[in-house]
Amino acid sequence: MSSLHDQLAEHLGRLKSLNFSPLTIRQSRYCVGVFLRWLEAGQEVTEPERLRANHLHKWQKHLSERTTLRGEGLKARSINKHVECLNRFLKHLLETGRIPRQLGEVVQYVKEPLFLPGSVLSHEQMRKLLWVVQMDTPDGYRLRTMLEVLYSSGIRVAELLGMDMGDVDFKNGTARVMGKGRKERVVPIGKTALQYLEGYIRAIRAVVVKDGKEKAIFLDGAGRRFPYYTFRRQVKACAKRAGLSIEVTPHTFRRSCTTELIRGGANMYHVKELLGHESLETLKHYAKLTITDLKATHEKCHPREREER
Repeated sequence: MSSLHDQLAEHLGRLKSLNFSPLTIRQSRYCVGVFLRWLEAGQEVTEPERLRANHLHKWQKHLSERTTLRGEGLKARSINKHVECLNRFLKHLLETGRIPRQLGEVVQYVKEPLFLPGSVLSHEQMRKLLWVVQMDTPDGYRLRTMLEVLYSSGIRVAELLGMDMGDVDFKNGTARVMGKGRKERVVPIGKTALQYLEGYIRAIRAVVVKDGKEKAIFLDGAGRRFPYYTFRRQVKACAKRAGLSIEVTPHTFRRSCTTELIRGGANMYHVKELLGHESLETLKHYAKLTITDLKATHEKCHPREREER
C-alpha cells in the first residue's frame, strides 16, 4: 500500500512535469510535509486510505493555534499558503482514487484582513536609503544597481535575481522577467536604473564573472548568481544606516513603486500588467488613499473649499 509520503513524492514530480515554479514545489514540499508529520505523530495516519474529514478539521484548528518562533500566531496569509498546498495535494489524491471526493472540500481558506500595504517608503525616504549605499566599491555599485532596478520596475526580487544577460533591452528601456507560474512578461526600466545597470555590466560583472557560460546578470564574489539571503541582509543594513524606522525588505521596493505609480494617477490595469498580477483584486489594498491624499483631493475638488480661496 502506497504511503502518504510516497504520494507526496509523486505529487511533487507531477508539479515539476507541469512546469510549476521551483518556489511552488518547495512550498508544497514544506507545507504538505508539515501536515504529514503532524498526521503521523498525532493521528497515527500514514496511508491516504485512512485519512478522514475529522483529521483535516483538526489540522485546520492546529494551524490557527500554531505560533512562530517569536510566539506570534500565524498570519492569515501564511495559513492560506498551507491550505493552498494541502488542497492541491488532496486534489492529487482524489484524482488518483486514494480518497473520496468529499475530502477535497474540507479544508477552507481563512478570511484575510484588509490592511493597507505595509513597509512602504515615500520617495524621499527611498532617496535617503539609496544615498547611503557606498558606491566606491564593486559590491556597493552592484547593490545600488539592484535597488534602482527594483524601485524603477516594481519587479519581484526573485525576478530581479533571475534576470540573465540578454533579458535587458537597453535600446527600448525594457527587461524580460520570469514571474510566478513560469509566466514571462516585459517590463519598462527607467533611465536612471538603466544607466546603473549598463555601468555594472560593463565595469563590474565583466570582471567578476569566472564562467563564460554563466548567464546571470547579478553575480556574487565567486561569480555565481547572487543569493537572495545575502541581498536581503544588505538591504536591511542599508535601511539601518539610513535611520529608517520601518522594517525594509527587498519587497518594500515593489510596494513603494506600486504606491507611487497609483498615487501618481497610473491606470490600475497598466499597474496590474507591470506587476504581473492575475487580476486587479491584488491591488485593492493600494487603491486605499492615505489621509494626506484624501485631504488634497478634498481641498481641490469640494466646491466649498474652492469658494473659500
